[in-house]
Amino acid sequence: MGDAAITTSKLSKVFGNRKAVDNVTFDLPKGAFLSIFGPNGAGKTTLLRVLSTLSRATSGSAALMDIDIKEEPDKVRDHIGLISHNSMLYMDLTAEENLLFAARLYGVENPEERVLELLEAVELKHRRLDTVRTFSRGMTQRLSIARALIHDPDVVFLDEPYSGLDPHAVEIFDGLIDQVRENRTFVMVSHDLQKGFSMCSHALVLAKGRIVAFDEKENLDFDEFSQIYRATVGMGVA
Repeated sequence: MGDAAITTSKLSKVFGNRKAVDNVTFDLPKGAFLSIFGPNGAGKTTLLRVLSTLSRATSGSAALMDIDIKEEPDKVRDHIGLISHNSMLYMDLTAEENLLFAARLYGVENPEERVLELLEAVELKHRRLDTVRTFSRGMTQRLSIARALIHDPDVVFLDEPYSGLDPHAVEIFDGLIDQVRENRTFVMVSHDLQKGFSMCSHALVLAKGRIVAFDEKENLDFDEFSQIYRATVGMGVA
């Protein structure tokens, strides 16, 4: 395998007459944490959906862990975890049942042990036999984090993962990221410039589906980066 976790070349996604993602090209090394910023309608979530195989690109190419996302999407899914606004949990199943289902779906060895390990990590072991329907928003999001990590993915996609989390849940989430960050690649969409910038190793700004800025954080000054970001906010939808 090469050194890149994600490689894109002229990647585009078109809806009718609008290019939601427009000729996006970048390489992200393994172990990096990429934060994606941009105004509403910039194409951030669309890009995330294409890279995570939830949506098919109109043109261009992309590879994840050297696997072509168009040609072998099922194989790509074995390497990724996704945390989004939709918890992707079964509300009438218990926390334990949800994670066991996901673990068996991915062929996780010793699924019961893995499930208990993650329930403890997200501080939900005491609620493992309760249905998800009875959980608060923060608890549901914490369980969705456990579900995304159940098969120990190489790449984790995060679409506004802090949305709806209370301070305690944010603390747990940050701790989990710290625990699993080594040798894993993260791609996060965020509206919180300061938080997203503090977490990342690489930063990308999208506007009208196009890359406005992309670089390693060590090459970026936060104040200058903030100015670039603010300049895109008024650009609106393509």
